[in-house]
Amino acid sequence: MAPFLEMHNISKTFPGVKALSHVDLRLQAGEVHVIAGENGAGKSTLMKILTGVFHADPGGTIRVEGHDVMIKDPVHARDLGISIIYQELSVVNNLTVAENVFLAREPIGPTRLLNTRKMRAEAQAALSELGVAIDPSAKVGSLSIGQRQLVEIARAISYRSKLIVMDEPTASLSHQEAATLMRMVRKLAGQGIGIVYISHKLDEIFEIADRVTVLRDGQTVDSRPIGEMTRDILVRKMVDRELSQLFGEHHSHATDEILLSVSALGERRQPQTGARVVEVSFDLRRGEILGFFGLVGSGRTEVMEMIFGARRHVGEIRVDGRKVNISSPSQAMDLGIGFVTEDRKELGLVLGMKVRENFSLTHLSKYCTLDVVNRSRENAACGRFIHLLNIKTPSPEQKVLNLSGGNQQKVVIAKWVARRPRILIVDEPTRGIDIGAKAEVHALLNELARDGISIIVVSSDLPEILAISDRVVVLKAGRVGGELARADATQERVMLAATS
Repeated sequence: MAPFLEMHNISKTFPGVKALSHVDLRLQAGEVHVIAGENGAGKSTLMKILTGVFHADPGGTIRVEGHDVMIKDPVHARDLGISIIYQELSVVNNLTVAENVFLAREPIGPTRLLNTRKMRAEAQAALSELGVAIDPSAKVGSLSIGQRQLVEIARAISYRSKLIVMDEPTASLSHQEAATLMRMVRKLAGQGIGIVYISHKLDEIFEIADRVTVLRDGQTVDSRPIGEMTRDILVRKMVDRELSQLFGEHHSHATDEILLSVSALGERRQPQTGARVVEVSFDLRRGEILGFFGLVGSGRTEVMEMIFGARRHVGEIRVDGRKVNISSPSQAMDLGIGFVTEDRKELGLVLGMKVRENFSLTHLSKYCTLDVVNRSRENAACGRFIHLLNIKTPSPEQKVLNLSGGNQQKVVIAKWVARRPRILIVDEPTRGIDIGAKAEVHALLNELARDGISIIVVSSDLPEILAISDRVVVLKAGRVGGELARADATQERVMLAATS
């Protein structure tokens, strides 16, 4: 049977960068085709060519349903039956579900007024086709991240798409929401819709894929049915290293000295919403990597925001045994606390600024003499971290918005590590980055702990928590549901503490 999509000899050059070189991709109708590769391998560029955001260099061809096409723009791609759901969702929170499904193509009645009844009915039909119970009249801002993801899929369904691209669709989802999405992907494939699925998660790839294509340095290095692929082969193709070489043995560098102590920490109750964090207590030792795990809504991020002074709280915080009142991030930074937030685009970066400028935001004074920035020192320091974290950027002068999501994440980590905090909180440090980059981040955190820096790692990736932590604190409904030493922390025990 002829494939629905054929991309042949696709190349793309940006000033100073060869992003893609002679890439091939074939997709059958009803196939789930995973695109795997490191950050900066060219996955997003290839998808932007497929959806008309970029145009390929001359010499390549794209065939859709047997016909050669030159995809002019995203609207043309949609007309061809091709839709994309980006990792950062494109819903508008203050509009209803129906309004989001029909955004920029609202049905107009004979009186030239918006036909809200038709819009709600057709949005309901798309949601029903997915088998999900979401009210088309509900404001999208009131939905969970997983439900918003389903609204995006409903929008693609309403276009009558024959191919849907999903870019890291489970990056921000809970385990339950991710399982729901997996079922949805299989249902769509069963209806003959082709799925191009980009993911860095090995478990996910082997669960969902019919076929996997691996990109590395902008080139196709392998493409085969998932039944012919193993984890070791996939990792070796992605990063040119064996899986066993990526993650070294864990060595604890924790001492007996307590650097941070938190007692009965809770959120100041709001009359309308109550408190998500009720009472949390724990100690953090010098050189320790303390893992925090909990299901969505357990209060993980809220606790870290309180410690960093970004959220009002009650309870007691002690640093070096001394009680401190942290009411702002600047006070936390003065105490030697750094915070890599989970939302890199909203809270971690200034997207319109350069890599160098984002890097030095937390410690610009280091490069200043008489209030004048020493640009050469700033550039040299930024260059060292670009090399250390293998950040793929043409230069420190590249705008950070032009980097891939994983490389943006590395810039956020670099700007805090360069400050050399005494306590570093990292919330979802490896979300959206590939397995090779994940190993680099883990190695960096271990090196910082060896140097005596105390680290709190918050992650929804349970294997990551178990791999990197000296001790694991489990949160449940705003309280500590359990605390486990590394030797006692198994997936079963941690999940039991998070749910029972």
